[in-house]
Amino acid sequence: MPTLLLATANSGKLRELRALLAPTGWQLVTPRERGLAPIDVIENGRSYLENATRKAVAHAAASRLPALADDSGLEVDALDGRPGVLSARYGGPAAATDAARCALLLRELTGVAPARRTARFRAVVVLALPGGRVVARDGTLEGRIALAPRGASGFGYDPVFELPDGRTLAELGAEKQALSHRALAVRAMMDVIAAQPETPRDRSGDPA
Repeated sequence: MPTLLLATANSGKLRELRALLAPTGWQLVTPRERGLAPIDVIENGRSYLENATRKAVAHAAASRLPALADDSGLEVDALDGRPGVLSARYGGPAAATDAARCALLLRELTGVAPARRTARFRAVVVLALPGGRVVARDGTLEGRIALAPRGASGFGYDPVFELPDGRTLAELGAEKQALSHRALAVRAMMDVIAAQPETPRDRSGDPA
């Protein structure tokens, strides 16, 4: 069975990626499951693409496997696009948990009317393949920042990201897999994965 390395240690991302990529038929492994030492990739790029590419290429080189990495962020219009590529490090050491970063975001938006709390999640997924080929796909999900956190599922900023129907991503549960920014990016990558020579084939001979 062909193997794809998921280049992340984020448990929330891993759950989503495993579910999204299950239809490929590939064996999905983490660096830890592969016995790799932690790969320290400095994510100081100016774009999601730059950061995701660094992670994918470094993990592919270390494992000699195709490696998939993503970088994503929340862009809030009233904050001039912040936190953006710094979403995971928003607030620095003083905001070291998802809950703390959500609380900081809400404080920064104190007094901002709902109509001006528009925001979007962006994700870029990069697949690094043997031979040095790199392929990128992206996805965007529009919404706005809620007045308070709601919902018990998801991770990151999901409890404060409100969809046009009024629900937050953290209130969706498994339904998030159908419409999230990461889901859109990964589904756009499926044709690339299916086109690889190692891809399993179904009984008809077509890529699985």
